[in-house]
Amino acid sequence: MTSDSPIIIIGGGLAGCEAAWQLSRRGCKAVLYDMKPKQLSPAHQSPYLAELVCSNSLRANTLENAVGLLKEEMRILDSLIMEAADATAVPAGRALAVNRTDFSQYIENRLASQDKLHIIREEVTEISGNDLVIIATGPLTSDLLARSIARLTGSDSLYFYDAISPIIDADSIDFENVFRASRYDSGEGDYLNCPLEKEEYEYFWKALTEGEDVPLRHFEEMKCFEGCLPVEVMARRGIRTLTFGPMKPVGLISPKTGRQPYAVVQLRPENRALSLFNMVGFQTKLTWPEQRRIFQMIPGLGKAEFVRYGSIHRNTFINSPTLLKKTLQLHSHENVFFAGQITGVEGYVESAAMGLLAGLNAACLAAGKEIPLPPETTAMGSLVHHITNTDSRTFQPMNVNFGLFPTLPEKVAKKNRGRAYAERALAALKEWKNESAA
Repeated sequence: MTSDSPIIIIGGGLAGCEAAWQLSRRGCKAVLYDMKPKQLSPAHQSPYLAELVCSNSLRANTLENAVGLLKEEMRILDSLIMEAADATAVPAGRALAVNRTDFSQYIENRLASQDKLHIIREEVTEISGNDLVIIATGPLTSDLLARSIARLTGSDSLYFYDAISPIIDADSIDFENVFRASRYDSGEGDYLNCPLEKEEYEYFWKALTEGEDVPLRHFEEMKCFEGCLPVEVMARRGIRTLTFGPMKPVGLISPKTGRQPYAVVQLRPENRALSLFNMVGFQTKLTWPEQRRIFQMIPGLGKAEFVRYGSIHRNTFINSPTLLKKTLQLHSHENVFFAGQITGVEGYVESAAMGLLAGLNAACLAAGKEIPLPPETTAMGSLVHHITNTDSRTFQPMNVNFGLFPTLPEKVAKKNRGRAYAERALAALKEWKNESAA
């Protein structure tokens, strides 16, 4: 790489386009590669860049919601994705939804007008060790490029399917009806345990076996491996199957009854702040309304608030806590950045936000400047912290949510908490922007 070499962006989705925009507005020469329209992934149909595949909704648009806050942070940092979304918005109540075609065309036109940005419509199958590169190829990364990424990062650090269990806001758990223990350990353990008696379990099992599934899309068809079967698939094998699997009560004694429950749902801490808990072994293809209805039957979860629902779907992503610096650079190859869903974030907005940071960071590296890190109290900073500071053994993609943020210094009523997080985040982001010239 020389000072005259363009920065390479691989992938013309939301993250790649946002990275290209951030580089362009900082005067960097860049080349954006996208394989469309010569080659389409199984999910893509449009020839345009920044195609929205699954939905036209960019979710909540209010500051009381974490993704709404993330959007506002991106607007402050002159995000092209947010500019396009606001310009092509359609009525959607408190959410931000767009006209898909207008949205993609807007982004493509804006990028095409940038003098120092060259767009090449070709598939990239190899990553050069000499170029400054941003890899933003998304959840459907082509097989050839995935092999190249695996060679670069190590084959054990690249995943192709998510088997995700729901994650619950700790504040919504009824701690009177759960107990803390690890299997066979005396005293308090690492897990929260939701105990079920025989009648409760059978009622729950019946609802689970009759729940409505989300059908797999044609490009997601896969064999279910025994280690990551959907919980409802296990349940349909027999009424006792779960009690020998994820709901096994062996080695767990309820302090209320002094005996082993008939079945147990275990909740594992998802972060070090203990603000989020994962339902262990509850990966599922149930629809979101069904997950909420059925899982709230579990003792202690009657008012559970789900910050992420369970799913099993195709999703290429890297083990970011092992591989990435907080700057989104590879530890092993500092000229290679990752952006978007491949880093282990979920959602259009989150992917674009990682593209924004990767573009900003790559521009700093190219200019020989120190790379500024967004404060962890911001939505962007909390996402970066999650994907680089989570236990790599249990790392799974995540949407932005307030459970990822550092706790507020003072106690705030739950109804006002979102606004308090947002006010703190926006103040920190604006100060960071002014100090770092981001």
